[in-house]
This record gives sequence, structure tokens and C-alpha cells, in this order.
Amino acid sequence: MLLDLITTRGQLRDGAATAPAELERCIEAAQAPANAHSFVRTMFDEARTTAVQAGVAQLPLAGLAVSVKDLFDIAGQATPAGSTVLADAPAAAQDCPAVARLRAAGASLIGRTNMVEFAFSGVGINPHHGTPAAWDARFGALPGAPRVPGGSSSGAGVSVATGAAFIGLGSDTGGSIRIPAALNGIVGFKNTAHLAPTTGAVPLSTTLDTACAMTRTVRDAIVAHEVLAARRVTRSLAPLSQYKLAVPSTLFLDGLDTAVARAFERSLQTLRQAGARIDTIALPAALEQPAYGFAAPESYAWHRDLLQRAGDRYDPRVRARIERGAALMAWEYLDLLQARQQWIARMQADMEGYDALLSPTVPIVAPVIADVAPATGADKAQDAARDAEFFRVNNLLLRNTSVVNLLDGCALSLPCHTAGELPVGLMVWHGALRDDTVLNVGRQIEQILQKQ
Repeated sequence: MLLDLITTRGQLRDGAATAPAELERCIEAAQAPANAHSFVRTMFDEARTTAVQAGVAQLPLAGLAVSVKDLFDIAGQATPAGSTVLADAPAAAQDCPAVARLRAAGASLIGRTNMVEFAFSGVGINPHHGTPAAWDARFGALPGAPRVPGGSSSGAGVSVATGAAFIGLGSDTGGSIRIPAALNGIVGFKNTAHLAPTTGAVPLSTTLDTACAMTRTVRDAIVAHEVLAARRVTRSLAPLSQYKLAVPSTLFLDGLDTAVARAFERSLQTLRQAGARIDTIALPAALEQPAYGFAAPESYAWHRDLLQRAGDRYDPRVRARIERGAALMAWEYLDLLQARQQWIARMQADMEGYDALLSPTVPIVAPVIADVAPATGADKAQDAARDAEFFRVNNLLLRNTSVVNLLDGCALSLPCHTAGELPVGLMVWHGALRDDTVLNVGRQIEQILQKQ
């Protein structure tokens, strides 16, 4: 099992390891076959320069490797956001705030990670740069045919799972941090959206976009959040028995595949045996939205000129969903904003009294890439079948996680599978500004489940 950032940082302080040596381990992992298609651009030499800087070992990230999703501005580089359309765009004049905060905390940036084009999918497929295969951070390579890594922060997730990075900076609009975390057997934390700035990132939905990260453990997630949000998490050593937890029966447990249901139920049983108090509750029905909700119209507003100039260069699946946003009327959008606030109020009322809610992060294990990737031949029937399966899988992967984004909430995905099982994520979540409690509960759960 990979050592986490906090353990490695302790070894640096004790003289048992050095930042340059640890960086070389990460670079070796980044160049290994497990990371095929994980990076669209590497920055190894720049990372090596950072790792030897005086005083870097005393900083929170201690010169250790961090990857950056391709939609964040890095000074001197274009920000293509997983596309070929923006490959020749002008270079960013400065780092975006998220990248700047990581640098200031001592991150050695090893490269830009692959992603779904313009972040518009939870599956992880990219027809331009290839698709990285999911990797189980706890137990090694996944058995059988290569499986989807989850998206849209696909390369970020695989970079952390394979040991190429301690932190994978990404974004989460409907689950783009937590989905790859679940499918790669790592930890992903989506903070309350406004806590970390998204300035300098190519937007998907200005309403829902969140800058956040994937890590190897929950305690590393706390460190990453503190850096990105420039705030201190209030830590608690209270045992899990002192928290009141709930499993919502509405929507989140529908249609679970056998592997997910087994891992989730086993985890709840383990937590109850450890003293956790877990109720089952009903929550309001999902927010009713026009097609593609906030993402399509807000994305179309950003892309409409670019689509006119270079629409034929988009991934057709991405283009089709963005263009659906053109049909949304202004009054429908304003009604959606109002409906969201009313739905949030109902959700908060029903969650009152609980410290955190527990759900499967996603209802299925990672599908095989070949089942959902675009067909390469001229067989139109095969194309249609692949597209239909892609959209079915995409809807399932986003179903549970997107509720938290619509709630303006915070959520943590942590692995709950055991050796021999495909990765499964357990999601710990609540509403806005419950970040510290969710992280503290998640840390307690992680410690208990690691003993399974």
C-alpha cells in the first residue's frame, strides 16, 4: 500500500527520506504503463527544481509530487481542458489561485493530467488523448480488461492511485473528484464550493464547479483542503459513536450492482459493530431539472463562439450536451435557480440533527473501457450501441454524487472494498459548510474500515 503524504512528510523530517528521492519515485510511476494516457504534459524538470529548494521540506507539501488537471491555468502554459480546440490558445499569464496555493505550500508540480474534454462526463473517456485505465490504489492493478477511470478528473485519479502524485488537483461539478476516487480506490474530497477559488479554471458550470483534490488518505485530504481553501480544519478526536449518522433510502440505494451493495452493507455492519449510530431516513425527491440542468446552459454560454469556429473538433458526445444548453429559456433558468433554493431548504430540514450521511459514492463498479469508448469502425449500429451504453453509465456514475453539488454541500469518498474486489467508494456527506465534520467523520470511518 502506498504511503500517504503525512507519513512521507514525517520521514522527510526524520531524515529517513528526501524530497528529491521521493519525487523520482513518483516520476518513475508517472512513466510506467499504469499511467498510459494519465498526463497530457509532464513537468519533471521543474518539479525536480522545486524539490531541492531550501526550506521546502518545512512547508505543508514538503516538495512532494502533485498533479494538476488540465483545466487549471499554469503560468506559461496553454489550458486546453482536455481538448484539441484550445491546444494553441495563448499561455496563461499567471498561475490560477489553486495552483498558486499548492506551489506556495511546497508542491512539486509533475504535470497536467488528462481529463474528459471540457469536463463534461463522469466516465473518463477522452477520444483525443486516450483514456487512462483505473487502478486500485489499495490492492494493485484491476483484473481483466481495462476499466474506466471515472471523470472528469480521470488522469488526476489515476496519478494518485498509481503513486505518481500524492495529491491530484481536480474539479467537481457533479462528482468529478469523487467518481474517480471511488473507481480507483482512493480518497476524494469535494468541499463546499465557494471555499476554494475556481478563478483561472475553464468552467463547466459556474454555479456548481468546485476546486478540490484526490489523495491517498483522508488525513491527506484535510491537508490538501487546508491548502486549497486557505483555512484551518478544526480537527476532532471524538470516536464515531459520538456522531449521529444516517443512510438516505431515497435514490442513493436504487439499483446498486452486487459488488457495490455487498461492500456498502458490509461497511455499515462494520461501523455499527464499532459503535456507530446509523439511522435510515427518507429525503426529498431529486431536484427536477431541464435537460442537463445547470451544466449545459452555463457551459453553452462559455462555448458558443468557440463552437461556431471549431465545433467539428469537439468530442461529439461533449458537443451534443453543450449545445442542448442553447434551448433553455431565460425564465426556465431563473425558475431552476429558485427551485434549487427551495429544494435545498427541504433537504436541510430533513438532514437536521445528523452529523453526516452515508451512501455509496456510485452505484456501479467501473465498466470496461471498450464497452463505452467511441467505436472506431464504420459500423453505425456499433456506434449507436456504444453511445447508448456510455450515456447509461454516465447517468449512473453521476446520480449519487450530483445530489451533493446541487445541495451546495460537501462530500468525501473513501474506499470500502477489500482485496479481490473491484474498488467501491463510500460517500460521507452533508450540506454547505459542514466540511470539518465530514472530514472528521470520514477519518474515523477510514480507520475502522482499513481493518476489514
